[in-house]
Amino acid sequence: MTRILSVVTPAYKPVREHLTAAYDSLRDQQLPPGWEWQWVVQEDGESGGLSQLLPADARISPGSGRRAGEPTTRNMCLSRATGELIKVLDADDQLLPGALAREIAILSALSDIGWTTARALDLLPDGSRVGFDLNPPEGRIECGEVLRHWRSHDWTAQVHPATLCIRRGLLLALGGWMALPASGDTGLLLAANAITPGYFIDEPGLLYRKWPGQMTNQRAHTDETERPARMAIIQERAEALAALCRRSVNPSSPTAEGLP
Repeated sequence: MTRILSVVTPAYKPVREHLTAAYDSLRDQQLPPGWEWQWVVQEDGESGGLSQLLPADARISPGSGRRAGEPTTRNMCLSRATGELIKVLDADDQLLPGALAREIAILSALSDIGWTTARALDLLPDGSRVGFDLNPPEGRIECGEVLRHWRSHDWTAQVHPATLCIRRGLLLALGGWMALPASGDTGLLLAANAITPGYFIDEPGLLYRKWPGQMTNQRAHTDETERPARMAIIQERAEALAALCRRSVNPSSPTAEGLP
């Protein structure tokens, strides 16, 4: 029986050349025997033009819905995603060769690992690529490590949420992506790490496009009122999940504040 990895992509005012580059990077992935990918692309809006921007490939599932923001649009992708593993891919980003095979290998071999991330390279407008200097060494990321780093580095995680690959059951149990105006992917990453260990893959797996139209480049994303509010909600959720997890392991222990 074929096993499926579903790649989910929210698309707000999608750019044809970006979607084409994303598709090409997905089409060229070499998966292990018995595996196949599915690409679920959901327009954040109802222009009706998304299908015209995508190639004819039976593995692609396009859809649209009312404007709801990126996190909610990702969640709507899940209604059509059939994979046991869910991989995120923004509409303007590209996978690097071998990315999916490495994630499948880790999650197939290590049953206690709930999710993976990988090294990302910024893709600049001139075509150059720039790395990120806060990544940890390749290997396990124990429960709570992402939150501890994030709190002490101005709300910056040591692993990139845009590279997340996560088990479907864990994703659904956490309620999908956080219903925030932005940073829903960071909220999911911290929530997942609050209750399960993850794994960081040092081999670059993503080209993260830097361009004027990207959501994180908009003024609202760093609004001095909204951003601290988003971060506070993300932190409190992760801490609450960690506390519940500890109590389930040791019901007699009191709920502690924060992470150990």
